[in-house]
Amino acid sequence: MSTVTATAPPFLPGTETGPRRLVRDGLLVAQRNLRHVLRVPELLIQATIQPVMFVLLFAFVFGGSIDMPGGGSYRAYLLAGIFTQIVAFGSANTAMGIAEDLSKGVVDRFRSLPMARSALLLGRAASHLVMNALALLVLALSGLVVGWRAEEGMARTLAAFGVLLFFGFAMSWVGALTGIWLGRPEVVQAATMTWLFPLTFLSNAFVPTQGMPSWLRPVAEWNPVSATAAACRELFGNPNPFAREGLFPAEHPVLTSLAWSALVIAIAAPLAVRRYRRAAG
Repeated sequence: MSTVTATAPPFLPGTETGPRRLVRDGLLVAQRNLRHVLRVPELLIQATIQPVMFVLLFAFVFGGSIDMPGGGSYRAYLLAGIFTQIVAFGSANTAMGIAEDLSKGVVDRFRSLPMARSALLLGRAASHLVMNALALLVLALSGLVVGWRAEEGMARTLAAFGVLLFFGFAMSWVGALTGIWLGRPEVVQAATMTWLFPLTFLSNAFVPTQGMPSWLRPVAEWNPVSATAAACRELFGNPNPFAREGLFPAEHPVLTSLAWSALVIAIAAPLAVRRYRRAAG
């Protein structure tokens, strides 16, 4: 008489078997998201045309009316701020994408597949990392047209774009948390703009902090957007004035930006994963 030994399947739907499985599934979800962008030309146009509009608007409309403390070209100062704004605004796309997946039942279909639950979040963040890289490429070409230049060589220029992409990746996790928390796309769209606009405009992204009220300067100087924009200006060799020279973000903008990005990921990613598991369950 033979006996049959029942063995558990190697991977059950809705469970994770380790970081390798999570990364592999996340990359597959990222490919799915990028294919969706290619099939919807409006999304690709938005990712490329909107950055160009920001460059032209600020460079030619506001550029002639803003004086730089200590001299220098405003357009050279401006580009790092627009770079930072664009990657920060990418978090709104992450939030919208996750909210749409939740509302359309995509998450329910994913639950029936042998994949890591958190792969949906990682895939969204990874796909928007690629979209941010594309937007930065278009922005850099537009900046060269209006007179912006990176003065510190290729290595430091690539380092600046690395800082930007890391910051954009961190902001994607904030967007993921927002999308899961609110759930409905129409609510998510309004909510993300509510905190993204103050975050980007209460900074040194577009104007130096010297002209701000004294009570507002500390907010702008310690803003993660300010730190990232200042880090890029330092690495690009562009004008980088600070109202208070002895301030830590003024003396160490690259370190400040990296620390902010790491802190945002350390807080937002676990919260987003935890919230998503509850929503998917």
